[in-house]
Amino acid sequence: MTQITTIFFSGYGHTTKQAEAVHEGAGSVEGVKNSLIAIDKEGNVSEADWALLEKSDAIIFGSPTYMGGPAWQFKKFADASSKPWFSGKWKDKVAAGFSNSASINGDKFNTITYFVTLAMQHGMVWIGTGLMPANKKENTRNDVNYLAGFTGALAQSPSDASPEEGPLPGDLETARIFGKRIAEYTKRTAK
Repeated sequence: MTQITTIFFSGYGHTTKQAEAVHEGAGSVEGVKNSLIAIDKEGNVSEADWALLEKSDAIIFGSPTYMGGPAWQFKKFADASSKPWFSGKWKDKVAAGFSNSASINGDKFNTITYFVTLAMQHGMVWIGTGLMPANKKENTRNDVNYLAGFTGALAQSPSDASPEEGPLPGDLETARIFGKRIAEYTKRTAK
């Protein structure tokens, strides 16, 4: 059985919705065991969570973008990953990532780039969305990949929107498609 684990931090619940959509997409692939780990408000995860990450075939990173980068809680988790890094525990695992912010751009790419660098330091194999952008006159804000994320899945939730109001349906569908792609790829390549 292929193990996919999504580890994320969410400050207000919007990134939780995006994580759940990625999780749903990954879970739609037969033969895949799929888990979610929420980093707590202090930036911690349990020993059981670390063990699950170690036995996972793919790790998907998620964080809102705050002030041009990942939330400090995610960064604390990433810094703590130096223990598995030191012994190569995540080497050759599939890696991917997603981010949400209040603005259309919001410097989300900096957060995705942070995830890529983290994955490369661990010797992981990065997978992008594989999606074409919705960039024609006929496209609307609710189309798949409207925010044109190639390296990772992007979502936008207005600063005054509740988690029930954002991310928008197109961003959540983008996340589902992305999760499914990660699971299909990992299943094909898992040892």
